Amino acid sequence: MAANTIRIGAVGDLHYRKTSGGMLNPLFTQVSEHADILLLCGDMTDYGLPEEARLLAQDLKNVKVPMLAVLGNHDHEAGQEEEVVRILTDAGVTILDGDAVEVRGIGFAGAKGFAGGFGRRSLSPWGEAAIKNFVQEAINEALKLERALAGLRTENRVVLLHYSPIQGTVVGEPPEIVPFLGSSRLEEPLIRYRATAVFHGHAHHGSLEGKTKSGIPVYNVCLQLLQKEFPDRIPIRVIELQTLPAGEPQSAAVGESSRGGVAVQSR
Repeated sequence: MAANTIRIGAVGDLHYRKTSGGMLNPLFTQVSEHADILLLCGDMTDYGLPEEARLLAQDLKNVKVPMLAVLGNHDHEAGQEEEVVRILTDAGVTILDGDAVEVRGIGFAGAKGFAGGFGRRSLSPWGEAAIKNFVQEAINEALKLERALAGLRTENRVVLLHYSPIQGTVVGEPPEIVPFLGSSRLEEPLIRYRATAVFHGHAHHGSLEGKTKSGIPVYNVCLQLLQKEFPDRIPIRVIELQTLPAGEPQSAAVGESSRGGVAVQSR
């Protein structure tokens, strides 16, 4: 039986403010022409205010495909993230926070993630209690992601984050802030559970893509970065995954490239 091609579009860092109503309607009204599923990778609001979330929810009515999202650090700023989640959920967005869902035969796992640095330069839980608490937050977010991935039984596993799991996609940012843009602790669950592709935001001046140590593609889909790199295109990153009908051996699904069935398209 023929494989089905599923187009996954992703963007992060919308940063909706009280004056942002209608700001991204050109994007939202065109999404269904380019993608079958839309992923929102955090910082959907600018100050984490319910008023901002309501404006975004109103504009998201123009999206005609399933929407999945994770929160970002800005969405937590006002301490009203529960209300922000409620508003966006009522608008049809599925918010993932250590959760997993299956949409059209593809598994999705999501968590916000956290900071802490990369590789040998990762912050260690040593010294003051404040440092230990900071590192523990990064560990907790990695455990959320691991729990979500462990719950998936699909061949394709797509991950949504806000913070980056690798240093490669934050290259271009000032070196002083790199440790605050992500954590290598998020990379370990991706490798262990063989994620197919990973999307994140947060690094406005980073790089478009990179790979984990095991070769999993990671995409920085920050809106500002996409607008800069693709000024003449709709600012979402789209990949295509091949899925087979139920009952068919999913390992037979192939895409247009050799990267785990992922055919990358920037639109």
